[in-house]
Amino acid sequence: MPVELSKMPKIVTRHFGAEEVKKIAEARKQGGYTQLKKAFAMQPQAIVDEVKKSNLRGRGGAGFPTGMKWGFIPKDAKTVYLVINADESEPGTCKDRELIYWDPHLLIEGVIISSYALGCSHAYIYIRGEMIREFAVLQRAVEEAYASGLLGAESPTAKGPFKLDLTVHRGAGAYICGEETSLLNSLEGKRGWPRLKPPFPAVKGLFGQPTIVNNVETICNIPAIIDKGAEWFAGLGTPRSGGTRILCMSGHLNKPGVFELPMGIPLRTVINDICGGVPGGKKVKAVIPGGSSMPPLDASELDIPMEFDALMTDERIKPVEVKPGVKFDMGGGKILRTMAGSGGVIVMDESTDLVAVTWRIMKFYAHESCGQCTPCREGTGWLARITERMARGEGRPGDVELCGTIAHGIAGNTICPLGEAAAWPMLGFLTKFRSEFEAKIKPGLVPEIPAHPITATGIRSPELERRG
Repeated sequence: MPVELSKMPKIVTRHFGAEEVKKIAEARKQGGYTQLKKAFAMQPQAIVDEVKKSNLRGRGGAGFPTGMKWGFIPKDAKTVYLVINADESEPGTCKDRELIYWDPHLLIEGVIISSYALGCSHAYIYIRGEMIREFAVLQRAVEEAYASGLLGAESPTAKGPFKLDLTVHRGAGAYICGEETSLLNSLEGKRGWPRLKPPFPAVKGLFGQPTIVNNVETICNIPAIIDKGAEWFAGLGTPRSGGTRILCMSGHLNKPGVFELPMGIPLRTVINDICGGVPGGKKVKAVIPGGSSMPPLDASELDIPMEFDALMTDERIKPVEVKPGVKFDMGGGKILRTMAGSGGVIVMDESTDLVAVTWRIMKFYAHESCGQCTPCREGTGWLARITERMARGEGRPGDVELCGTIAHGIAGNTICPLGEAAAWPMLGFLTKFRSEFEAKIKPGLVPEIPAHPITATGIRSPELERRG
C-alpha cells in the first residue's frame, strides 16, 4: 500500500512552501518563538537533560547523541560558543539549505534555546558561501530577531538575565570546512585545515574556548522537543534514534526531493512509495545511503531501515572488504557496512556505469583534499587517476587490487574523515561490484608498480618518487 506523506509527522519541514513564514510576523503567528518562554522558565541543565532523553542524534553525518555532546562542556567554563554547521557540502545532500530558506526563524529559535542551555552568549552560523539565496533569507531573519529584541537584548530566565548575539559567517566554499575543526579554523580567519583531536571542540574549540558544533537540522528540532517533550520526540523514532529524519532523494527516481520521514523507514519503501520508483520501470542497481562518502548498498539491501544503527550493524548488509575475503577493519575488529551519513540518498539504476560513478567520486575528493595529510593528498589523486583510466576501458592489470590497497592505506591514517570519505566508497564499490571494475581492464597493458611498497601508514605515488 502506498505511503501517504500527508499522514507522516512533520517537525522541521512543516512550513516548506510557505513564503510568508520567512518573515518574523508570520513566523510568530505560526507559533515561532513561543517555546522561548517555556525554555527560559527551565534551568539550563534541565534543557540538556530533556535533549538527552529525546534521543536526538546529530543530523550532520556522525549521528552522535546531541544531549551527550552538550554534556561535554566543562562545568566551570566561563565562555562557551555554539556554532551551527550550515556548510552542507556533501554531494547528494540538500536539506539544510532548504531549512534555512523556508524557515529561518525556526533555526534562530533553536539557536537561542540551545545557547541558553549551554551558557553561550555569542553563537555563530557558518553558512556555505555558494548558498547566496539562503544567506540573504537568514541574514534578514537575524536582523528581524534583533529588531524584535529576541537577539542582542536581555531576557529574564530561571537562571537570571540572558542575552545572545548571533553572527552569520559565510565560508569560502571548501568541502573540508564541513568538518567541525576545519570550520572552526575558517571561522577564526585561518586556513580551513582540520585540527588534531584531542582536545575536542567541547573542551577547546573556537578561539580556544569550549564549543559545541551542531548541524542545522539538529538545532531545528530543539523547539519541538521543548514544546512536546522528550518522550514524545523519542517515541517518533527508534529506541536509540528519536524524531524524524530528512532524506534528500536524488538520482534515478520518478519523484526526487527532500522528504521528512519517520526514523527507520525502509529504503525500499522510500524509493517505491515516496519517490514513485525508478523511471522506465528499470531496476535499482546501487544506492548511496548517506552522501557520496558512504559505501553503497546493492539491490538486495533495500529493506534496511534508514536509521543510524541499522545501516552500521544490520547483517543483511555485506561488510566492506579490502580484497575478496578480507574484511576492512575500522579498528578493534569493528567491520564497516555503511552509514546514514548526512541523509543524501543517491539512487542508481541498472544502466549506470558504476566505474564511471566511482571515478567521479574519487575526482571530487582528490580536488577537495586540503593536502595536510600525505595519505589523503597523494592517495585520493592516485585513486582518481586509476579509476579514470578504468572508466575509459583502459585499466591496467592489477588496477583493481591497487585501488583496494591505496584506499586501505588512506583509511584511518588521516587527521580528519576526508580520507575515509574517499576510501570507504572506493572499497564499497569494489566489494559489491568488483566484476564491473575487472571488466574495464585492458589486457596487454603494463601494470602500474609502485616504486615502494604501499603500507597502512603512508602512500608514495610514482610521481612523488620521480620528484625525489
